[in-house]
Amino acid sequence: MGSYATVRNLNHHANESTASLLPPSMLGSRRYSQMSLSEASLGSYELNERVSTSGIDDCKHAGIIVRLHDRDDAEQWKGVKRYINFFAPFLILMDVALYLGYLAFRLYCIIDLQRRTGISAGPAWIFIGVEFLITIPYLMNNGWAMFALKTRNRPRLRLMGHHHVPTVDVLVTCCKEDNEVIMDTVRAACDQDYPPDKFRVIVLDDGKSVELEQMILEASKTWPNLIYMSREKKPDVPHHFKAGNLNYGLEQITLLPGGSAEFVGALDADMIPEPHWLRALLPHLLSDRKVAMACPPQLFYNTPRSDPLGQSLDFFVHVTEPIKDTLNAAWCTGSGYVCRRTALDDIGGIPVGGVAEDVATSNLFIGRGWVTAYVHEPLQFGTVPNDFSSHMKQRTRWAIGTVENAVNVNFYLFGDKIKHMTALARISSILIGLLSFYPIIFIISLFSIPVLLILGRPLVVFTSENQFRWLLRTAFATVVSRRIMEFFLYIPAGYHTGQRFARYQIWMAPYLAVCLIRAFVLPKWLGGSSTAFKPTGSLTSALNERDADLRKGTLRRLFAILIQCQAIFHLLFVYFAITGAVIVTYKCFIIERGTYKILQCLITHAWWPPVTWIFLATSMWTPVAYAINPPAVPDREELLNRDPVTNIAHPRDVTKKIAFGAQAFLFEFEYTMTTVYAALCFAATFFFF
Repeated sequence: MGSYATVRNLNHHANESTASLLPPSMLGSRRYSQMSLSEASLGSYELNERVSTSGIDDCKHAGIIVRLHDRDDAEQWKGVKRYINFFAPFLILMDVALYLGYLAFRLYCIIDLQRRTGISAGPAWIFIGVEFLITIPYLMNNGWAMFALKTRNRPRLRLMGHHHVPTVDVLVTCCKEDNEVIMDTVRAACDQDYPPDKFRVIVLDDGKSVELEQMILEASKTWPNLIYMSREKKPDVPHHFKAGNLNYGLEQITLLPGGSAEFVGALDADMIPEPHWLRALLPHLLSDRKVAMACPPQLFYNTPRSDPLGQSLDFFVHVTEPIKDTLNAAWCTGSGYVCRRTALDDIGGIPVGGVAEDVATSNLFIGRGWVTAYVHEPLQFGTVPNDFSSHMKQRTRWAIGTVENAVNVNFYLFGDKIKHMTALARISSILIGLLSFYPIIFIISLFSIPVLLILGRPLVVFTSENQFRWLLRTAFATVVSRRIMEFFLYIPAGYHTGQRFARYQIWMAPYLAVCLIRAFVLPKWLGGSSTAFKPTGSLTSALNERDADLRKGTLRRLFAILIQCQAIFHLLFVYFAITGAVIVTYKCFIIERGTYKILQCLITHAWWPPVTWIFLATSMWTPVAYAINPPAVPDREELLNRDPVTNIAHPRDVTKKIAFGAQAFLFEFEYTMTTVYAALCFAATFFFF
């Protein structure tokens, strides 16, 4: 783009004026003017001219949209990254073809052995069955990633002007969070680079905090467009959690002087918006009347070094969502979004009855023929849970909500709710819905690995030395292909982020599988429940595991995470996997004679490249390692830049990215060593085996 930007005039009717929610003459009062602007007055037209960005300030009094860049993700994809990632779909095809060919050759060798010798190769069948079960979600995931071939060209836009801009109601939902956390979000929301008479900030407090109400009333002296609301919760009447709170707010703002604004934004209690949040999102709604929602990524400023629990959403927001956006299947990420009020009314408000109202809202928008826009800009920063148990509750709730929404719309196959959803959007959503069951399939495979190792039978069989050599060569080809493909595919989120996501899927699988089985398989009389993960016993005494000064002792942390949070199963997996590998290795040295036979025994019984059980064991070790040596995170105040006069705070730049730490180094060392090992096995097929 250079120093030029495309400009669109939003208000070519010179005699029309945009009504305000709070006229400048009433900035000191709580009275609101009646709105007269309809969305029809926001007709736009393209100016056949280009203006330099240095001249943008001259246009600030007119309602215009400025095109800052051809890509909204220009910050994430700098230099050659975009061109490198272009090859990812082709590398995925190559990797899938190689892997399927490798499995087919393995299958042929097993059948050939049994046909020639009559010997049963039970463990080899189980091992390849395990690999096949794991491959099903892998193939589905990569098949979905092929949609990256579809070009995404969403520009970076800014709404300029002070008079001819639309009105917005910003809803901040909260329920018993720390008041200072809430107030940081509220202050940042009020401090938007947007005319104060054009937007309101409404705090929807489901915790009915008297202290918070007083803090809001005090802040409203500085920001008259700030309002506090709290609904009455009647006994035995469903409250519908966050969805109910949002619907309460949507109803109440229609009763305010001036009525509802044309657009509605929503922020979680901990999500601090950037000053240009509204000006960045609104242009995508104004320039296309079919867009019902514009949503930015959820980013965080208190993620620990190396992100040991995989708490960041970087893979989802930098890889998954942009692909979904190309298919008009982008999901609301739960906070920071701005909706067209008429679109919300069209779907009957925020859907209730589930635990993932954000995904449900997106589905209804798309199903009604609206467009959801994913704006790939860093526009809000929040906090990840500071303890292990809260992280488990959050992620299992999300998993249940994803499947719940898929079930409610018949897995995106048919029904009035998705009547206008496009074929590509349906395919994308179907794959993601089915992939939500991946943990159940994976767990069945996962716990068979230690059993196979302890049995001490060959996991890979063959009838000739030539077959053995080619098995090793094809295994090496798949290892190298996978490493290259992952590097290219993970570029938007960062290579190490992608690797963390892969490990997160493994160690979280037992928790997710149990919750999904309880929620969707077991009847209530057998323990079925749609409730997210709950630790056993009491965790009323906070572990404070990320506070280096206040954290509980090692034994207390181990008891809480291994016993109360049931990570003992992870420890047992690691123990039996290592035990099985050690026993098999010992037997190979004792039973076999000669270097050739010993090495062949080791490779076929426990050390078949890329030694998958090591990757599984180190991934499953994650919660145990976390209990032993949790990361230290500075106090929240140290992560923020706070204005001493206004008390407005925003995250420091250094906190907006995940720092590289020892864990990331160790994981990369493991990847490198297993890849080198596979290369050595490959090389040995030419001069040793």
